Amino acid sequence: MNCKKELILEQFFEKHLKIKDIATNVNTSSAYITKIIKKDSRYNNEKQNRKDISSVNRKIAKNNFMKNKREQKRIDDQYSMVQAQHNQDVKELSKRGHMSNQAFRKWNSSVYNYNPLKHRYEFDERFVRAADVPKYVKEGY
Repeated sequence: MNCKKELILEQFFEKHLKIKDIATNVNTSSAYITKIIKKDSRYNNEKQNRKDISSVNRKIAKNNFMKNKREQKRIDDQYSMVQAQHNQDVKELSKRGHMSNQAFRKWNSSVYNYNPLKHRYEFDERFVRAADVPKYVKEGY
């Protein structure tokens, strides 16, 4: 009987096992384990230490949860933004509608140069231009 109590105290105070795990190892009830460990003088210190460790672990878990939540929100926001841009581009490039000069310039920005004197984007004549491609696009329209 004394050997069993020493085993319980060792597993609780030195190996820091939970009461439920000790009860399983020793093959006895958790109420009996609690009764034994509460009689020991180290119980209050051990209880406070476990409480402090649990508090730190909860803070770490909460921080990780919030970090993951913020990261997921950032990913969702980026996906929504890309999807909205895709939908806008689909509308602009759709054969059913007419593409505005601004939309055309945006899609072909490398062939237009900004002229600050005339406040417009002008087609770079080094490239071949079809008849329906605008020579210039006014700023802000």
